[in-house]
Amino acid sequence: MTASPPLSRYPVPAIADLPEDIRARILEVQDKAGFVPNVFLTLAHRPDEFRAFFAYHDALMLKEGGLSKGEREMIVVATSGANQCLYCVVAHGAILRIYEKKPTLADQVAVNYRKADITPRQRAMLDFALKVCEASAEVGDADFAALATHGFSHEDAWDIAAITAFFGLSNRMANTISMRPNEEFYLMGRVPKAK
Repeated sequence: MTASPPLSRYPVPAIADLPEDIRARILEVQDKAGFVPNVFLTLAHRPDEFRAFFAYHDALMLKEGGLSKGEREMIVVATSGANQCLYCVVAHGAILRIYEKKPTLADQVAVNYRKADITPRQRAMLDFALKVCEASAEVGDADFAALATHGFSHEDAWDIAAITAFFGLSNRMANTISMRPNEEFYLMGRVPKAK
């Protein structure tokens, strides 16, 4: 049997050794999910950055607005696929499958969202996200107008761009530190949950 690869190139602190607020956050996630996603463990290497990262994550991903939770995850999966981020494609792919109740959707979105089983509105959203991801200097009024024809507001466009940009940071850090996805993510949303 081969040994599992490490979670990160950097030291992963023990949960018991973490500051109280970070330990409480991790244990809350563990209680809800049944496991600790490796992103929490690996980013705890730098507590101040952990706090800033998850504060911004929550501000973008848990807010009310013109994007559904599933659409927010589509943005993460599509742009993480473009950035070749294994961790985010696998982890957020699992969340996308659960929110949308479609076991094949995350794979489609990660590989080629243009061929995915999504609505024209969602395709326009991902067109904008991928332009922000790959060619943000070229974003212009026509891109905002294209979103507006599908009912997206100016604030929705901000959200799409901010999610794309935030996960661009996340993708680059995950790739650099070689963050490993948890095994649990691979089957989530694909097979019925064990009772």
